Amino acid sequence: MTDNTTTLPPPAPRARREKPEKIRCDACPVLCFIAEGRAGACDRYANVEGVLTRVDPLVILDRAVQSGGEVVSFLDKGREWEGEIVQPPERFLTAVGAGTTYPDYKPAPFIVSSQMNGVDMVTVVTEGIFSYCGVKLKIDTDRHLGNETAIVRYQGEAVGHVTTGEYGSQMISLGGVHHLTGGSKKEGRATCEALLHLCNRQPVELQIDEGVSILVEAGKAPVIDGQREERMRVGCGSAAIGMFAQQWFRHVDEVVVVDDHITGVLSEHQAGKLLDVPPTGIKIKGQKSTPGRYFRVAEPGQGWGGTNIDDPLTIIDRFDPKVAKPGMKMLMVSTTGDHSGYFVLDEGLNPVATEMPEAVRDSVLRVQENCEPALCSVVFIGGAGGSLRAGVTENPVKLTRSVRDTLTYVTSGGAAVYIWPGGGITYMVDVTQMPENSFGYVPTPALVAPIEFSMRLSDYEALGGHMASIRPLAEVSDRQLSLGTDQGHWPVLPHHFSWNRKS
Repeated sequence: MTDNTTTLPPPAPRARREKPEKIRCDACPVLCFIAEGRAGACDRYANVEGVLTRVDPLVILDRAVQSGGEVVSFLDKGREWEGEIVQPPERFLTAVGAGTTYPDYKPAPFIVSSQMNGVDMVTVVTEGIFSYCGVKLKIDTDRHLGNETAIVRYQGEAVGHVTTGEYGSQMISLGGVHHLTGGSKKEGRATCEALLHLCNRQPVELQIDEGVSILVEAGKAPVIDGQREERMRVGCGSAAIGMFAQQWFRHVDEVVVVDDHITGVLSEHQAGKLLDVPPTGIKIKGQKSTPGRYFRVAEPGQGWGGTNIDDPLTIIDRFDPKVAKPGMKMLMVSTTGDHSGYFVLDEGLNPVATEMPEAVRDSVLRVQENCEPALCSVVFIGGAGGSLRAGVTENPVKLTRSVRDTLTYVTSGGAAVYIWPGGGITYMVDVTQMPENSFGYVPTPALVAPIEFSMRLSDYEALGGHMASIRPLAEVSDRQLSLGTDQGHWPVLPHHFSWNRKS
């Protein structure tokens, strides 16, 4: 019997595809392994041909002409210098796009030398990794957003709380180490994302427990429960009486400015007394303070003057028949002028809504005219800890003392900051004064924010700075984004430093 079975040759071995070599990023505690052509978890560092590379451009500020005259380009930057005497532009290296100091023993990414009015200066530039950071929101509105201490949520996660209200504004505190790292991973990620978007001037929708839904964007009007806020209050009800009493008393017998905080009554108010406005016999519900000023006339809400009322007459108890007379005229108006009503007392001393005379209408428009536009303010607050300061000096406490003594001037993305008193370097900065997209993040989670320390070269040496790492500003990498600035504030000016101030 013949065997016709054919024996096939063994399959050729497959060519092994070599995995692209990964490099380890040491820019933050996450320590990503990044493959060729890919970015790390933060999208800020990438593997470019085996080299760890900062993706975003380094931002340098050019000082613009302050005179207001037209700027004329008289020397083409593309051609070589031909010996003309040219005043070079003043430049300031920001920390935006600079990189971080992690691990902490390394000097800051950029330590650059320059001159200011003939004085040798040093600016130390780094992007700090901030777990201890947050955002303070100032929302210009009379409307009630939520009770003080009410939880504020982003995508359902607790990211902050309502804090104490200020004059004409509601305040919200977001972030902080407890929300970033003290809760669940989902809470930390949501907190980090909300802070990042707000600091980079992007809109964020927040929900307040037992309160409103609010759309917040730095430098834009707040949108509360879908309604855009147009203006903030001109003042409290009492202040409005004082401001506009002279425009009212000739046209009406009584004015009531409805306000959740302090409701004002013209005839009882000191402004009315000085103008000889006679008593009207009006009796207001609520807690009477000084004459013409009432607290708690209603509960907080979305209605007149930040109260929960839609009908202003509900705050009036009655008119005293011994004083009031039929035909008396009364204006009721809110602190923004958005709500107003004109009433005349009938024979029973009941206020009857009547068409508003033109002169009275003009006074309501004047109230509106004197209101500032409603905006959302976003202020970043962060604590520059010992690790960040180690990138500036081998003895970090000396940097703190140098800042306290105003030998060192602190900026964030070139913008002026406010340094809190007390220990450490805790600073606040208005994000609208910084270059766009100044903030990043690491998946710790934590925010990454720019910070710059400027001082005299001699002071830097005295505080134990990394002198060997200093390089001239002119030698900074050309991988940069140069921005003009016409701010009145320039990061490096003599008046920022105590050694230049007259005693």
